Amino acid sequence: MIRNPRSTNVVLNLGFDKLNEMQETAQETILNNPNTLLLSPTGSGKTVAFLLPLVSLLDPDVRLVQCLIIVPSRELALQIEQVWKKMATGHKVNVCYGGHSIDTEIRNLSQPPAIVIGTPGRIADHLERGSFDATAIQTLILDEFDKSLQLGFHDEMAFIISKLPKVNKRVLVSATASIAIPGYTGVVSPTVIDFIPEDEEQSQLSLRMVVSKEKDKMNSLFQLLCSLNSEAALIFCNHREAVERISALLNQRKIVTTYYHGGMDQDERERALIQFRNGSVNYLITTDLAARGLDIPEMKHVIHYHLPGKEAEFTHRNGRTARMLHSGTAYIIYHEGEKKADYLDYQMPVFSVEHASKLPKAPEFQTVYISGGKKNKLNKMDIVGFFSQVGELGKADIGLLEVKDFVSFAAVKSSKINDLLHRIKDQKMKGKKFKIEVARNVVKREEEVKKTR
Repeated sequence: MIRNPRSTNVVLNLGFDKLNEMQETAQETILNNPNTLLLSPTGSGKTVAFLLPLVSLLDPDVRLVQCLIIVPSRELALQIEQVWKKMATGHKVNVCYGGHSIDTEIRNLSQPPAIVIGTPGRIADHLERGSFDATAIQTLILDEFDKSLQLGFHDEMAFIISKLPKVNKRVLVSATASIAIPGYTGVVSPTVIDFIPEDEEQSQLSLRMVVSKEKDKMNSLFQLLCSLNSEAALIFCNHREAVERISALLNQRKIVTTYYHGGMDQDERERALIQFRNGSVNYLITTDLAARGLDIPEMKHVIHYHLPGKEAEFTHRNGRTARMLHSGTAYIIYHEGEKKADYLDYQMPVFSVEHASKLPKAPEFQTVYISGGKKNKLNKMDIVGFFSQVGELGKADIGLLEVKDFVSFAAVKSSKINDLLHRIKDQKMKGKKFKIEVARNVVKREEEVKKTR
């Protein structure tokens, strides 16, 4: 049961009719226990599950940081921030992560938020600098804490936790069971909430093998994408270089893709995800960085161009499909000369792609870049109104809109792009002229690709 009217309003703000069983259980457990271990699959709603109890835990009269949420990646930090803001609780939140201006973060923290969300390295940096007072923090949440441990953040996390003298409630969150909890977390005999399915059948996941006759699996991948009825897919590789090479080669073969990995700067990564989310790009080539913690749509198809070294990462990749009782398929592209993974049963059904050659349909939308955002007093309704009235677009011509601090992105039907840009050229929106153009795709130039062959 939802504990108070404020929580009820928050659920409505999120667009939910009601919480799922895991979220209900998590709220009661977190509120009534000092140490909680929440285990639940990717896509099951864990973020709401650990944020909702904060509505009751945060004191509006305390003008210091009261809750610290530590995450392994900047993308996860931003995703949690977005969910909290959508909840419209009235409590301020700030995010801190590497690649973001630390001066901006320090200015934001000078007027303390109720919640700070951040990556271990950046939070440790702020504590060393004294950017915010940690003495009022009573709630500590470690989201995807197993991933933080895997990435080697032990020292940073131990340092951070040592600087939190008043913590009396700790929540550890993971999509993986059987993870050892380090002693420095202070989590002893936690109350465990385990919603991880006992077997894959419960998640409606199907595994299929695509046999590649060639060691270079590009042709098999191309044919597989031509077999998926133009439906979106995530394609996982083990190395950044492979991600960029495969994305660029598929683009050369008229399959529109973009790529995503940890070596890109933050703006490039965000742009790639925006284009994937809004349907401007249907195929995202990525490393394991996209296996969890990202705000991307439910996938029907996950493709393993390379298999990961560990079963846990294989599971997390597959967690991008077959969520919340929906069905999905994970495809393993296999060449007989490669080393077999010890966690995989190779007797799975074979998915034949040999005769597939019809290209997937071009994306229905393209992304339009706008050189203004929230800090320029622009909102979604401003953009929709401008595109509708001046650009003469219909409601169905405008897709997903994302308004950032200083820039915005809008999905527009590909067939309407040229007319839109012509009509709004030199026109002002809210009394100001903004740069508005088709957003560039994040892909290697053709001459760069040739050097990698």
